[in-house]
Amino acid sequence: MSPELLKNLLLGVVVFGFLVDKILSYRNVKRPVPAIPDTLSDHLNQDELLKSKAYQTENYKFGLFSGLFSFALSILLIWFGWFGAIDAWVGSFVDNSMIQSLIFFGVIFVGADLLSLPFDYYSTFVIEEKYGFNKTSIGTFFGDKIKGYLLSIIIGGGLLLLFLWLIDQMGKEFWWIFWIFAAGFMVLVNFFYTAWILPLFNKLTPLEDGELKSKIMDYAKSVSFPLDNVFVMDGSKRSSKANAFFSGFGKRKKVVLYDTLIEQHTQEELVAVLAHEVGHFKKKHIILSMVTSVLQVGVILFLLAQFIFSKNLSLALGGSEWSVQLNLIAFTMLFSPISMIIGIGMNVLSRKNEFEADAFARNTYAGKPLAEALKTLSVKTLSNINPDPVYVFVNYSHPPLLERLAKLEK
Repeated sequence: MSPELLKNLLLGVVVFGFLVDKILSYRNVKRPVPAIPDTLSDHLNQDELLKSKAYQTENYKFGLFSGLFSFALSILLIWFGWFGAIDAWVGSFVDNSMIQSLIFFGVIFVGADLLSLPFDYYSTFVIEEKYGFNKTSIGTFFGDKIKGYLLSIIIGGGLLLLFLWLIDQMGKEFWWIFWIFAAGFMVLVNFFYTAWILPLFNKLTPLEDGELKSKIMDYAKSVSFPLDNVFVMDGSKRSSKANAFFSGFGKRKKVVLYDTLIEQHTQEELVAVLAHEVGHFKKKHIILSMVTSVLQVGVILFLLAQFIFSKNLSLALGGSEWSVQLNLIAFTMLFSPISMIIGIGMNVLSRKNEFEADAFARNTYAGKPLAEALKTLSVKTLSNINPDPVYVFVNYSHPPLLERLAKLEK
């Protein structure tokens, strides 16, 4: 395919992705405000329902504005060959190809982050603040940015150097060697995320001895789930929204509860939430998710190997010769429709897993406290209780609230 046709294809893919995203978001936000379901009558009133709709609408309008900005910038970068111009500029003072690639991606990353900074700031300190969610200080906000930069340089830069070196040494066969390294890295991160990375941003403390910890340990013992400790994370440092998650395998596994979750729920509800997380472990969802992700990375790398040496792809982005960094950007754009399809499949699987974890919690502990916890979480986070079914199918990793409640309360 000629560079001109490839350029038009890239433009078409960007336009297609933008339109699909915004049409789905429009369908979702235009859903009518429903009557309060009987199952939520004790948790939700009409004022809260209208506030939830206002929150969704404001996020939609902000997302439309920020999305239009990103869309327009992407079109300009492709249309005028600015990616190629940046590549040529970096190449004018750097001879080493790998160093050139690192600097190129560094410029793109920093540039994109600086351009998105005002949008991130507005979302956090205006929208989230307006609806009572934001607890982030300006110092924490910018501190997170700096830490993110450092992690990107150390981890991202290291992986990129390995990737470039393998391409240089092995040609199109690079993909399976890098896949092995990538798979090992993914497993390593899952094992040590709560020990190495999470403490850079949040403080984890063991749940103090008391009635709640005793109930959690008793439940874990009743389902033969070895659990040495439960950790509390200072989620209130950034937001009033609550969550819980499970990380790691074997002796490295940890159950983490946000401090906001503990503040907002009864002990019975907290044990039920833990039972849901244990359900993911018992049903092998975590291992399945890891295997699926590793296979997905393998497919992406194999496809990338078929495109990475195409000179016409580089020319389509304004390059004057073959450039590995230009081809990586072009491939990312071309792969986005396939990525969307894969994402839909992953979301379908994730929603199935959530139903299974709910059922596990209901069968081994109780359905009512988990249902009550979900209701409280939904109301306090101003969740949409009447989402568009198509939007749910494409974007939701968790089933809508009312569907989960229907299964838990039957």
